[in-house]
Amino acid sequence: MKITFLGAAKTVTGSCCLLETGDVKFLVDCGLFQGRSKEDALNQEPFPFNPSEIDFILLTHSHIDHSGRIPKIYNDGFRGEVIATKATADLCSIMLPDCGHIQEFENEWLNRKRERAGRPPVEPLYTHQDALDSMSLFRSEEYDEIIELNCGIRFRFNDAGHILGSSIIEVWFTEEGRDSKIVFSGDLGNRDIPILRDPSIIEEADYLVIESTYGNRLHVDNKNKVERFVDIINDTVKKGGNVVIPSFAVGRTQEIIYDLRKKRDDYNSKIESLMNVPVFIDSPLAISATEIFRKNLDCYDSEARAYIENGENPLDFPGLQFTKTPDESRALNERKESSIIISASGMCEAGRIKHHLKHNLWRPESTILFVGYQAMGTLGRRLVDGANKVKIFGEDITVNARIEMIDGFSGHADRDGLVNWIGGFRKKKPRKIFIVHGEERVMDEFSELIEKQFNIDTVIPDKGESFTINSSEFIKSVREGTSTYQFKRLAVIDILETLKEEFDELADILKSDLKQGKSDTEVDMLYERLKNLGKMMIDVL
Repeated sequence: MKITFLGAAKTVTGSCCLLETGDVKFLVDCGLFQGRSKEDALNQEPFPFNPSEIDFILLTHSHIDHSGRIPKIYNDGFRGEVIATKATADLCSIMLPDCGHIQEFENEWLNRKRERAGRPPVEPLYTHQDALDSMSLFRSEEYDEIIELNCGIRFRFNDAGHILGSSIIEVWFTEEGRDSKIVFSGDLGNRDIPILRDPSIIEEADYLVIESTYGNRLHVDNKNKVERFVDIINDTVKKGGNVVIPSFAVGRTQEIIYDLRKKRDDYNSKIESLMNVPVFIDSPLAISATEIFRKNLDCYDSEARAYIENGENPLDFPGLQFTKTPDESRALNERKESSIIISASGMCEAGRIKHHLKHNLWRPESTILFVGYQAMGTLGRRLVDGANKVKIFGEDITVNARIEMIDGFSGHADRDGLVNWIGGFRKKKPRKIFIVHGEERVMDEFSELIEKQFNIDTVIPDKGESFTINSSEFIKSVREGTSTYQFKRLAVIDILETLKEEFDELADILKSDLKQGKSDTEVDMLYERLKNLGKMMIDVL
């Protein structure tokens, strides 16, 4: 079998693997790239294969960085099945059309800008209707059942514990009379995530493709996350501010609701005061997702089921309110009283969250509380990394608000969680482990840890790199023809984006220094250097 890594290779988003045998071509995931201009450009790139020749897609879960290009590949001619768990298909039925709506909205804004510049309009990546149409391809399968396809491929979905319906996928294939097995971890969840079961243990594999989002660090807040969460909220409310929580509409939002409800008896007066603060779920998608959570009880752990069997609703508590319309959302920023606003998107790249940030980032009494991973290049990442100023809707906003991050709410296993899961391969250790879905520095450290602890060779594939895998003892990189996958132009865009950020930071430093009076000599030196740099840039252009 030949495996080609077309996404989440030395980056976190855009998960997509192409697998080919003599009889079949299929994908594992078909996700959207998220982040800066380089990532947007990646989404616009044609698929480096003929979509009409893809037989099917195995989907690990519904998050957009794993499913978000399914409508695009549908538009480009793919008509095979998208095979997923029922809960994943249910969530995709709301998440993909929502993503299509965002594509249309942002494309409309871009075309207005292009029109003013005298440039022709461009089409969105896909529309709301395209996403709805692509749902006709979905087919649901249960956890823990081995499904045999006509092409000689067998697979099984196992609970990944990351989000409702998320899967670890085992794939068996036969070549030259020998069976081999490759396992895709998908995104692995933390143990003891609210509502969800712990990730399934897989005991044997020939090859493993594993995520590495938190491959070099621990979730230090795991044990005390709710107490810290409550303390941050109470401190903010005492100052008269709002707590704005950028949260993925599917997954983290429902888990926060559940955890607050479950722990309210443990913290007595702290939780009691918290229950007097209105909590607004400001995302139509989160409302629909919460309903899907309520309809897929088979994915719940025993504790959450016990709540339901006792007649209680684990996704509700006093003071919880859902805002559906844009008017209701805007009204939240006109309130004088403190409130908790949970709003998508979790990385602050689109949606209503940007309006709430615009109205709260400049307020020293407010808090922006992050509860999930923030990808490089996103607005959320810039805030977590300590940006003093950010641009939202073309306006410079000074960051005076308190910025907090609680890793314990993350849906991703941390370093020890990933290592412990790999340790579950007791019957047969993988010959090779492919490391994906992480930042390069994280992948390097995680790779060293795996090789040291398990004595298993690891591979960190480049985007577009292919490998031949089979039941023999070796793995061979296939280099022929990979130049079409190298995306060299996108590397140039990445450098330009980095330079732009550095120039913006330098401008902010100089503006703040105007009244402090650097020496004329220092300013003259900087002026000459920038003049020379300007000449070099003009030569490049």
